[in-house]
Amino acid sequence: MRFIHLSDLHIGKSVNDFNMIDDQKYILNQILDIIDKNKVDGALLAGDIYDKPIPTEDAVSLLDYFINELVKRNVKTFIISGNHDSDERLNFGSNLFEKSQVYIFSKYEGELFKQTLKDEFGNINIYMMPFIKASQVKHFYEDEEILSYDSAVKVVLKHTEINKSERNIIIAHQFVAGKSGNPECGGSESIATQNVGNVEIIGTDCFDDFDYVALGHIHSPQKLERETIRYSGSPLKYSLNEVNKDKSVPIITLGEKGNIDVDLVELKPLRDMRRIKGRLEQLLAPENIVSTDDYLQVTLTDEIPEPNAYNIFRAYYPNIMKLDYENSHTIESENVEITPLTKNKSFEEIISDFYKLKYNEEIPSEELQIMLEIAREAGVGNETY
Repeated sequence: MRFIHLSDLHIGKSVNDFNMIDDQKYILNQILDIIDKNKVDGALLAGDIYDKPIPTEDAVSLLDYFINELVKRNVKTFIISGNHDSDERLNFGSNLFEKSQVYIFSKYEGELFKQTLKDEFGNINIYMMPFIKASQVKHFYEDEEILSYDSAVKVVLKHTEINKSERNIIIAHQFVAGKSGNPECGGSESIATQNVGNVEIIGTDCFDDFDYVALGHIHSPQKLERETIRYSGSPLKYSLNEVNKDKSVPIITLGEKGNIDVDLVELKPLRDMRRIKGRLEQLLAPENIVSTDDYLQVTLTDEIPEPNAYNIFRAYYPNIMKLDYENSHTIESENVEITPLTKNKSFEEIISDFYKLKYNEEIPSEELQIMLEIAREAGVGNETY
């Protein structure tokens, strides 16, 4: 049986005040073509279906169109909620949709939703875990020790019956990190947006009993620890931080137990998101003006700013999102003097001081370790300031 893994559609999203609905319809139609070409049997949608809890009419209409196209193709569809979704709104009509093999599970109420499919090799069990918080799980398991998101997920799975001799898939929308470190974040979901005051990081060992783990929440496509624990990533670039990131969708083919293949199919957007850098005259030379419909970040290196630069570029690139400068003046402004509060202090001391200043208490050791690990991943933290 063959599945496509999708997540973080963020239908209805705007980026730098540009409405992405046309780009989203284009990429969803491309995904439908991929489904047709690869003869996909099931779709795993791992949360953040909408961009906002109250989606726009255009967003609702586009999701309705996409689900209907999946149903026309007899694709079994499994949808969970993410942290951007409204549980109640996403869940609307879910009982009726099941008749068309569209399964929506948006609200955790003490146990996971499970749907069993069958093929020539036996059962395939699909488990669905919407975005959950430790406090939600604690409500149902008051006697369990739940101190973090990791322990909450482990409690949920401990109370879930899993037949290890059968093939098992789980769809989850959480911040999962491999044993070797944090995932490579991208887009609007990045390490910097995580609430370090609540330990959100979940280890991959939670999912040892599953043949494939379809994750959502992080926008950069990637695997964790093994090929079959994977973030599909968002289908489009939703941040200028992603200008150098390619997008893809995983196609998962399940044979008999232990036999699983993952193929990545590249996605091509209606408009790419790019960054160009150089002098104004150089960038607007006729031979350098290409793909004028793309979303663009322009970095000018001219020493003397052009007051009307944004409008000049917009005449050639109507979808310019940002214009900034990188020259000797901006470099000088970045070399600010270290204040006495941070001078001659280590990164660990600065973080500890900041936490104490903000919360009037010492930073817990486990949270400090998370911050230090994040700093190491970013290549900082070993300096004395």
